[in-house]
Amino acid sequence: MLDSTLPLLSQGYAWLPDLTRKQGGGVVRTRLLGKPAVALRGPAAVAFFYDEAHVRRRTALPEPILSTLFGHGAVHTLDGEEHRRRKALFVSLLTDASGIARLAEHVAEEWERARKEWRTGSRLTLFDEVSLVLTRAVCAWTGVPTEPEEDVRLLARDLVAMVDGFATAGPRHWRARRARARQEERLAGLIEEIRRTDPSGGDTARPSTALRAVAAHRDADGHLLDARTAAVEILNVLRPTIAVTWFVVFGAHALHRKPELRAPLAEDRDGYARAFAHEVRRFYPFAPFVAGLAPQDVEWRGQRIAEGTMVLLDLYGQNHDPELWTDPYTFDPERFTGREPGRDELVPQGGGEVSGGHRCPGEDVTLAVLSTLLPRLARLDHRVPGQDLRIPLRRVPTLPRSGFVIEPV
Repeated sequence: MLDSTLPLLSQGYAWLPDLTRKQGGGVVRTRLLGKPAVALRGPAAVAFFYDEAHVRRRTALPEPILSTLFGHGAVHTLDGEEHRRRKALFVSLLTDASGIARLAEHVAEEWERARKEWRTGSRLTLFDEVSLVLTRAVCAWTGVPTEPEEDVRLLARDLVAMVDGFATAGPRHWRARRARARQEERLAGLIEEIRRTDPSGGDTARPSTALRAVAAHRDADGHLLDARTAAVEILNVLRPTIAVTWFVVFGAHALHRKPELRAPLAEDRDGYARAFAHEVRRFYPFAPFVAGLAPQDVEWRGQRIAEGTMVLLDLYGQNHDPELWTDPYTFDPERFTGREPGRDELVPQGGGEVSGGHRCPGEDVTLAVLSTLLPRLARLDHRVPGQDLRIPLRRVPTLPRSGFVIEPV
């Protein structure tokens, strides 16, 4: 069987859906990085993939992704009780309704602050502006210092670089490595400073911020995280929030292509902003797939998957699967008005259970941020000058090539 590493690099998001069509669906077999691999999609496949008896994540994440996107020692690299204990920390931080509401308030405040600073007629790259808005907001929310301004701007650039460089071998990748090393060192220093002022680690009182909660967290062995691992996990709160920048810009792209959606989004009646946010996450490409390893010989729908096989869950393909979505390549928020998608149906940020599984606990944060910013974007008086708004599917993660330039009016 031919190795698909080069086709993956050349086709990006289109690679796995194209391979699935060629093989007629079901279990898709290939090789990646010289190893046997299978690819699955569909709600039942999501449940199969996130069962630790079928797929393990501990040794599945390659070093380049750990050194850019997730960080060495991150919760994503754990399984079993270690994972459940560490994941509980993130669930407590990222699914608390009052905490998410406070983050949304910070996001709204920072958007208004930025909007007042934008000069009429000046050209702005929306991607850059939104990433800075979200960095300021999530820092205020987590307790990471927001002064001096130069540090916050550098943090915004570094967080973007970590997301932008995880799936490439070129300059973007090395920029992401440098960004992670720089911010891990800075945040480890903040963790050590907190612990110096509270030798117990702060676990005798309810932590007031996410930064202090991570500083006080004890793993399954009862020990505090070392400062570097704690810094990794703080970045795993900050970085996914900044990743929402991609979805905001995709939302702007959708409004530009379908301006008739601007009025209902600006009004946001009957939860339209949330439906719009769901459709942005479904329609536009972000993560192409997630991967794990079969810990033993397992079986999926009568087909054997040998121990050590790489198992891929086709996120982009599932979000555009005509068996799940009517007209999947049409952007239509109405498909989510009056209903929430099934747990394992819409999977731009993975699937399965949040509390005990590997599903991203920041999904509620993503929806809250998008529901806050997208109506404000729809209400913003601006024009979109001529530019290259093509979205190349071979680039992961992708974005409109121009970053989406606007001129406030």
